[in-house]
Amino acid sequence: MSDTTKPRSGIGRIVGASLIGTTIEWYDFFLYGSAAALVFNTLFFPSADPLVGTLIAFVTYAIGFAARPLGGIVFGHYGDKIGRKKLLVLSLLMMGGATFAMGLLPTYDTIGVWAPVLLTLLRLVQGFALGGEWGGAVLIVSEHGGDKHRGFWASWPQAGAPGGNLLATGVLALLASVQSEADFQAWGWRIPFLLSGLLVVIGLWIRVSVSESPVFLEAQAKAEAAAAAGAEEKAPVVEVFRRSWREVLSAIGTRFGENISYYILTSFLLVYVTVHLELPKSTALNAVLIGSAVHFFAIPLWGALSDRVGRRPVTLIGSVGMAAWAFVFFGLVDSESFVVITLAVTAGLLLHGAMYGPQAAFISEMFDTKVRYSGASMGSQLASILAGALAPIIAVELLREYGSSTPIAVYLCAAAVITTVTVAVTRETLGRDLSRDRDDAEETQAPVPAGDRR
Repeated sequence: MSDTTKPRSGIGRIVGASLIGTTIEWYDFFLYGSAAALVFNTLFFPSADPLVGTLIAFVTYAIGFAARPLGGIVFGHYGDKIGRKKLLVLSLLMMGGATFAMGLLPTYDTIGVWAPVLLTLLRLVQGFALGGEWGGAVLIVSEHGGDKHRGFWASWPQAGAPGGNLLATGVLALLASVQSEADFQAWGWRIPFLLSGLLVVIGLWIRVSVSESPVFLEAQAKAEAAAAAGAEEKAPVVEVFRRSWREVLSAIGTRFGENISYYILTSFLLVYVTVHLELPKSTALNAVLIGSAVHFFAIPLWGALSDRVGRRPVTLIGSVGMAAWAFVFFGLVDSESFVVITLAVTAGLLLHGAMYGPQAAFISEMFDTKVRYSGASMGSQLASILAGALAPIIAVELLREYGSSTPIAVYLCAAAVITTVTVAVTRETLGRDLSRDRDDAEETQAPVPAGDRR
């Protein structure tokens, strides 16, 4: 590796910058989901039927997911062209700005229909930003870290999801415990959204201090040399669909059960416990809070295990386990016991972590460097539309239609089976050298000089 491509930041700083940034971005994104279940249904989408108001609130929640593939395409294109770091800074600014603005929005009682319209527009900005965040965050870590421990290092940005959920749920739970219901509905819910402004400043300060991915810099130098020689360069998104469409489908299937299970175990649980079981919101919030804390530390452990036994076996532990746990989960939640509900959520999130921990390395290793940001982002964000965006809506509608958790458990089980089948037929990626593209391997079987290896 040339001097221009040597990493200038230690792996610890890279991981820390990605983890803190993703935690803040997921805090912003999950904050909307929690608020949709607890306050937005009455403040922005008032309805005589609580479940109908919640359903409408979750539709706008899903709109954020609809913008994620577009964000993945745009951020992926420029991330593959100009680098991972610049796009990560931009995504953090967009997400934080939209969330802060939500905290300032007047409600339906004040400006009528403009309240949900403005809220929906800001949700679109959130989704667009998050669509570009995931790919950049996991790639800059994957491409800095070595081949041997990539699963462990790349899983830390993944831990930003439960970290953000933990932070969002914790702030809401704290406010709900120290405020009256009237104060929380009137103004208390705004505090977590306004807090995002401070968190973004901290995240930006950390992110601008890290160096660009050395694997990207090396690939960029090759692309510039090829362009100078007159080679035609296609847009990354075109190359992804031309040469890597199978990998995109594999990424979608790998994320399908993971995505659906997460939003049912967290966002939908708030609705199920507060509306269907008619328990205090603190019961669901605290259960998710405890489960997310365990989830945060479990994800890197699953990632580390995937460095030893492979990405596929660890993912299959989670998907097969989730298919069975789907039915046990709702049976335990229906006990209406806080301890049992917490156990159900925690065990479910542990199984989710087995799917989620190896995922960053698994999907990153599917694609070549010149299209990796685009391919990883498109695969993951298309899955978000098909899975995560619809999961709370489908679950709420099933609950409203049947008044039972059994159809929801069947839905969750089916999603986990889809991921199980996908991973079972996908090639193992453990040990792939990310600096070596498929074209490089096909051109020659000669050994790679030591200076070109990572």
